[in-house]
Amino acid sequence: MTPPRSAFGAPPQGGAASGPAEPVPRRPLDQTALVQRRGLLLGVRGWAAVICALALLTVVIPLLNRVVPDGHVFHVSDYAVGLVGKILCYAICALAMDLIWGYTGILSLGHGLFFALGGYGMGMYLMRQIGRDGNYKSELPDFMVFLNWKTLPWTWSLSDSFVLQMLLVVLVPALLALVFGWFAFRSRIKGVYFSIITQALTYAAMLLFFRNETGFGGNNGFTDFKRILGLPIATPDTRIVLFAVTGVTLVGFYLLARAIVNSKYGRVLQAIRDAETRVMFTGYNPLAYKLSIWTLSALMCAIAGALYVPQVGIINPSEMSPSAGIEIAIWAAVGGRATLIGPIVGAFFVNGAKSWFTVAFPEFWLYFLGALFIAVTLFLPQGIAGLFKRFSGETREKHS
Repeated sequence: MTPPRSAFGAPPQGGAASGPAEPVPRRPLDQTALVQRRGLLLGVRGWAAVICALALLTVVIPLLNRVVPDGHVFHVSDYAVGLVGKILCYAICALAMDLIWGYTGILSLGHGLFFALGGYGMGMYLMRQIGRDGNYKSELPDFMVFLNWKTLPWTWSLSDSFVLQMLLVVLVPALLALVFGWFAFRSRIKGVYFSIITQALTYAAMLLFFRNETGFGGNNGFTDFKRILGLPIATPDTRIVLFAVTGVTLVGFYLLARAIVNSKYGRVLQAIRDAETRVMFTGYNPLAYKLSIWTLSALMCAIAGALYVPQVGIINPSEMSPSAGIEIAIWAAVGGRATLIGPIVGAFFVNGAKSWFTVAFPEFWLYFLGALFIAVTLFLPQGIAGLFKRFSGETREKHS
């Protein structure tokens, strides 16, 4: 007769008559994994970090700017608020790039187009809010009066309504991305060829917006904004509200991106990145997945552009230049692709360095940017986030 086996598959000590088997030891419960399985995505520490980030962006920095007096060591200047607010918009673009490049393997060099379209959509509304406060005291924007326009073009029909114009800010870039992506992905254009045509699309749009007859301000674009939602746009109170809204938007998009990459949909995206042909053999249609994440990424950039314009105070065709799209890719690469938090860090690191270099050594900025990209490509393929993971892993090994 075969002796009974214990829970570990081996006969108990002393045969069948040796008494009851000892209880099976249980592995300690992994609370972090349990929280993630329940759909909370981040775990306790992650949610604590999110709450701290929201508090910093919506409470701490506004209070340090508006309550703490000038000259105090903890005072945050209006310039710092404007600079960080601008970089927060860039961080949204870097996060959007990570979704398509880091997690789907689609490198776009034309995301500056969607950013600029969102900015132009917001700029059109802001130009209409100037009213008769412009130099020519006309209901038409000053550049239209200068070019002898008599009426608003049809493209400006909804620009007097904030709600309708914000719908256009979302719909126009999303529709353009959807149509462009449909033809590109349906034709199975990928790799460097896809990157080139996205840059070509952006360059063509830039040339179009440079023309005065298109009705978008030509070379000068839109500037000299006065009001937003009836409030003066240049006051510190309005700017700090725009800053807080941008911070909340970035955190919201981060949580959305985190939910996407941790879902089944996100795992399919990563499978497409690693082996698209195998994904097709298993019965999935990569077109729908690539098209949907591409459109979402474009929409995120458009919203970032809409938040950028009232804080910076200008939008012109230079935002569609080929270098603008390349810089977005550099932010993601420097921070670390396929990490979500890495591109955000990369946007802050690169643009913080840019702000310092353009003041201290303006002639060396482009050399620094090129050297930084080469160094990251050669020595830090996982970016700053990968370096941090490596360092934290080595630290844990030393303490264990």
